[in-house]
Amino acid sequence: MTLLTQDIIRLKRDGKTLEDNLINDFIDGITKYDISDAQIAAFCMASFLRGLNFIECAALTRAMAHSGTVLKWQSDDRPVIDKHSTGGVGDKVSLMLAPLAAACGLRVPMIAGRGLGHTGGTIDKLEAITGFQTALSIEQFQALVNDLGCAIIGQTASFAPADKRLYAVRDVTATVESIPLITASILSKKCAAGLQGLVLDVKYGNGAFMVQPNEAESLAENIKQVGHVLGLPVTPILTDMNWVLGHAAGNAVEVIEAIDYLTGAYRDPKLHDVTMRLCDEMLLLGGLAKTQIEARQIGQSKLDSGAAYQFFEKMVAAQQGDLKNIPKADHVFDIIAHQDGVLRAMDVRAIGQLLVSLKAGRRFVEDKIDPRIGLTNIASCGTICVKGQTRLAQIHLTDPNDFKYAQQTYCTALQIKG
Repeated sequence: MTLLTQDIIRLKRDGKTLEDNLINDFIDGITKYDISDAQIAAFCMASFLRGLNFIECAALTRAMAHSGTVLKWQSDDRPVIDKHSTGGVGDKVSLMLAPLAAACGLRVPMIAGRGLGHTGGTIDKLEAITGFQTALSIEQFQALVNDLGCAIIGQTASFAPADKRLYAVRDVTATVESIPLITASILSKKCAAGLQGLVLDVKYGNGAFMVQPNEAESLAENIKQVGHVLGLPVTPILTDMNWVLGHAAGNAVEVIEAIDYLTGAYRDPKLHDVTMRLCDEMLLLGGLAKTQIEARQIGQSKLDSGAAYQFFEKMVAAQQGDLKNIPKADHVFDIIAHQDGVLRAMDVRAIGQLLVSLKAGRRFVEDKIDPRIGLTNIASCGTICVKGQTRLAQIHLTDPNDFKYAQQTYCTALQIKG
């Protein structure tokens, strides 16, 4: 006999294990709007406090994935592998990694998100390219991935619609940090994309949602184990977000950095390391390389030959983007060191929040962003600073009156010591 919604909530509240059919009923009720936001909130808080084991989390993930469209891919020699990042400031890796992995022989159906809180979003960055279309139909999306090897679109109502309702409630009920609910949210959309494998970039540090490494390790292990239950191989790696990733943060400026990276004009060492580590693992998961060394050789050769950039150009053109028309800010100012010493640390979250306050990101879903605003030439750890001389970054602004505030806020986010 099917239980009432409040009885399902009561079971979890009391620390009981939920059977698959109860979880299926609950998610079906969310999808059909037979369950209220108040009941979703109660379920989320009960799950947050009592936890979900791997089997429960897998059942929740599966039910959420099947609440909407689940893609199926025709068999060919190219495995379907994707990457997911838990988010950071300056994280433009997807822009380079999708075409690089496709050039190596994978199919990469990337369903990306917009900026969340202080972190940037892949879709916002791509939409900084004039004309770039991220709202493709499922048929168009699959056709592009099959034809080009990669495409990047925004999340749609078709994929895991139950997750959209769940996340909206979690966002306002202090349950966002629940590791089982994070796991189900991430994996439900990846399962809906019909993946054969997933590489997970779990970030830790003051600019990440998981600040401590042990928190990031717990999330990584949970997603890996739940993926195993679902039959989806997941390879997690942990990366540091105590510094902005790369030398640019913003939307248009990150697209330009991605182009510089793919063409070889400039490759920030840390950004290169993260991108290649992820590419290595994607190739290993897809069976296109047997060892880490072989995977690195394949990836590096596709970068050096220009093949990865060619795939990027084709993807942008297919999604109606114009790489010759990337918007630029009218005003660029140097942010100069305010004291002597060595740059020892950076409050990455504060820098992300600075960009949001300048309208490079969103406080609310309905906010419009300005893709031209951003930071470039961001000084790295260990930079020797001379007061009044050393450039710490360049700020790209549309209103020059914002410079004083931006400079003061940015400098406050840095730790310079003798």
